[in-house]
Amino acid sequence: MDNQEFTISVAVSEEGKILSTHKFLIHHKGDHVGVATSQISAGEEVVGICMEDDSEINVVSKGDVPLGHKIALVQLDKGEQVLKYGLPIGLTTQEWSIGDYVHTHNIKTARW
Repeated sequence: MDNQEFTISVAVSEEGKILSTHKFLIHHKGDHVGVATSQISAGEEVVGICMEDDSEINVVSKGDVPLGHKIALVQLDKGEQVLKYGLPIGLTTQEWSIGDYVHTHNIKTARW
């Protein structure tokens, strides 16, 4: 096994606590949702990282978003197609705003 060096950058609070540099991931450029990598609280300004090019997006969360759940990255009307992984994953069941918590209450599968 090769010994490889790499650097990890972290943000540190004034109290010396390590801060997360991002709270959600975007799988594909143009996706309508990001996936929480840790709990997101309502009103929290969070940073997301796009896995394709390491670009960042800042969003203010409009609701609590549990780990592994989705946050809206775009404004969508009711009945619009939702993209994740660059592919349609469902349809909105109500209007979305940027920062909304996305789950079964506002998205449904496109299959049925």
